[in-house]
Amino acid sequence: MYNDRINLTPKDILEKDFKIDARGYRPQEVDKFLDMVIRDYTEFNSNIKSLKMEIKDLTEDNNKLKKEIRSLNEQLEISKTSIDNNTRSLTNVDLLKRISQLEKAVFGKEE
Repeated sequence: MYNDRINLTPKDILEKDFKIDARGYRPQEVDKFLDMVIRDYTEFNSNIKSLKMEIKDLTEDNNKLKKEIRSLNEQLEISKTSIDNNTRSLTNVDLLKRISQLEKAVFGKEE
């Protein structure tokens, strides 16, 4: 993704040989190479800033999603409790109806 805009690898920098003139290295060649190094460092810095912003955004999204999960879990627990209470109530009502029917059947036969 970012590598297509990077000209130099650490190996390229390490193995770079400049031709030597009578007075030393050719200044134009050194300047050209250093310009490439500067462009790469600028690109690296830009990439770092971009990635830091992306990390910040993703962290914020992650925190929002964690809050939402907590909220949904709380709602689920409340719903489960409500359903359990309703089930118990229905079960108790059903039991009372059944007892009533049994009493009618038992007492109805005796009378």
